[in-house]
Amino acid sequence: MVDHSSPPRPPLSTASLIARLAGIGAVVAVVAGAFAYVNGTLDPQRLRPKTLVNALETNNGVHPGFRRNHAKGVCVAGYFQSSSEARAYSSAQVFSEAKTPIIGRFALPSGNPYAPDSSVPIRSFAVQFSQANGQQWRTGMNSMPVFPVGTPEAFYQLLKAGAPDPATGKPNPSSMPAFFAAHPETAPFLAWVKTAKPSASYATETYNGINAFYLVAADGKRQAVRWEVVPQSQDAAGDTAPTGSDFLEQDLVRRLGAGPLRWQLNMTLANPGDPLDDASKTWSGAHKVLNAGTLVLQSSQPQADGDCRDINFDPLILPSGIQASNDPLLAARSAAYASSYLRRAGEVSPLHSAPQESKP
Repeated sequence: MVDHSSPPRPPLSTASLIARLAGIGAVVAVVAGAFAYVNGTLDPQRLRPKTLVNALETNNGVHPGFRRNHAKGVCVAGYFQSSSEARAYSSAQVFSEAKTPIIGRFALPSGNPYAPDSSVPIRSFAVQFSQANGQQWRTGMNSMPVFPVGTPEAFYQLLKAGAPDPATGKPNPSSMPAFFAAHPETAPFLAWVKTAKPSASYATETYNGINAFYLVAADGKRQAVRWEVVPQSQDAAGDTAPTGSDFLEQDLVRRLGAGPLRWQLNMTLANPGDPLDDASKTWSGAHKVLNAGTLVLQSSQPQADGDCRDINFDPLILPSGIQASNDPLLAARSAAYASSYLRRAGEVSPLHSAPQESKP
C-alpha cells in the first residue's frame, strides 16, 4: 500500500503497544462488530445479526437513526472514469463505459456519531457505482491494509474483548491484549497499529477493499483480485490531524470547494497460492496491478440529508462481471449491514428522518 500520510512515528515499545491496544480496543471491537456470523454455531448458540447489533449498542450507546457502526460520516458524489486496463478481465459495465455516476460516504469506524475525528486512526470510504444498465456495485473500504482476523468466530471474540465491564462501564484493560496474544494471525494488523495515527484529511488516505473478489470476463474466465483506491492528494510533510471534533468534514468541504478530488482504483491480481478467503493475510511478493480508472469526487453533502444517507453499502451488491470470493466475512458483513439498516430505518433522530433504502 502506498503511504500518503505524514512520516510515521517511531515504533512503540511492547508495553506502550499493549497500553495502546487496550485503549483502542473498543474501536477495534466496533469494526469487528460490523460483521455478523449467520452461517454456523458458536458454543453452542447460533449468533444472529441482531445479537451483534445489540452488542454494538452496548459498547457505543444507542443513537437513534444512525448506523450502528461508522455512524459519523459525510456524503460525497461524483463519477468513475474507467481506463482500458480492467476491460479484458471483467464484463462489468463500470469498466467499459467512459463515466459511471458514484455516491460515496466517508466515515469513522465508531458507533458514536459524536466521536472526535482524532479519536481513531482508521477512516473508511464506501462507494456505490450506478451503471447505465441499472446494476450497482457497492463497496466498503478502510484505511487499514489488513483486517485483524479472518473468521466470523474470531470477530465475535474480538467484540467480546472490547465490551464494557458491567462493574466499571469500561472495557477490561487486559481483555484486548489477551485476545491478540491468543490470535497470532493478528500480527499484520498489529504491525500496522504500531505506527497508525489519525490523518488530517479524508482526501489523503488510501482505502483498501481488504476482501478478495473475482473479476469475470465475458468468456467466463475469473481472476481473483483485491482492490484499493489511492489518492492523488497528499498531506504536507509533517502535517498532523488538527484539534477539534469535526475537522475531517470541514477539510473535505474546503478541498472540494477548490476543485474535484481524485483516487486511482487499483486492482491487484492474485498470484497462485494467495489466500482468497482470509482478510487477515497479506499478499506478499510482486503482483500485477491494474489501473482500472479514476474516482472523481465533485461535491459533498451532510449525511443527515445527503444522498448517501439511505444507502446500505452491502459488499455483496455486485454487477455482472464481479463476483464474491468464499471469504466468510463477506456474507457476514452483508447480514449485519442489513440488520443495522432495518433497525435505524424504524427510528427517527433529531437529525434523521426514517431512511428509505435505495434499490440495487
